[in-house]
Amino acid sequence: MGGVKKPDPARRSERSRQAILQAARELVSEVGYAKVSVEAIAARAGVGKQTIYRWWRSKGAVIFDSFLALSEGDQGVVLPDTGDIEADLKTVMRATVAEFADPGFQAPIRALNLEIVGDPELAAQYREKLAGPVDEAKKTRLRSAQQAGQIAADADLDLALELLYAPLYQRWLLRSGPLTPQYADALVDLALKALRP
Repeated sequence: MGGVKKPDPARRSERSRQAILQAARELVSEVGYAKVSVEAIAARAGVGKQTIYRWWRSKGAVIFDSFLALSEGDQGVVLPDTGDIEADLKTVMRATVAEFADPGFQAPIRALNLEIVGDPELAAQYREKLAGPVDEAKKTRLRSAQQAGQIAADADLDLALELLYAPLYQRWLLRSGPLTPQYADALVDLALKALRP
């Protein structure tokens, strides 16, 4: 056999895909969602525009996947379970607040939110691929707190998640206050007051 390696199209196309996703994230962070175009993403990634349209139907879809790729390394989402629901929720909420306060992470989230508002199909995709699985993991942890008697047995867990996350989301969306570890702890304290047996 000769020593010449045949090009591996699968590997090359995965390299192109990662370059496109990275380019989309960088551009959104640099210029904001409205100014990003498929042409700009293609130019930055070093691919043709048709390569992007082969995999994604719109600029919003590319940006969504570029955001999803940030957490692709996670082997499913599992919340800490030390047996102490207050400590575990504070750990998770502090990490969430830090993430939302991180400029590199929040720029694509803001872009994604803008796009979701006007695109019901993308909103459904977001719920199914990203928000849904994360919410299920959170509810699994809350259920184990219910079984341990730390949360009321009849608590509505979907509503419990809204109690915890909606104030954080609103503060972030409207830029109406600082996102600090103290704020994360205060949200947990208040939510647990409502949820305890």
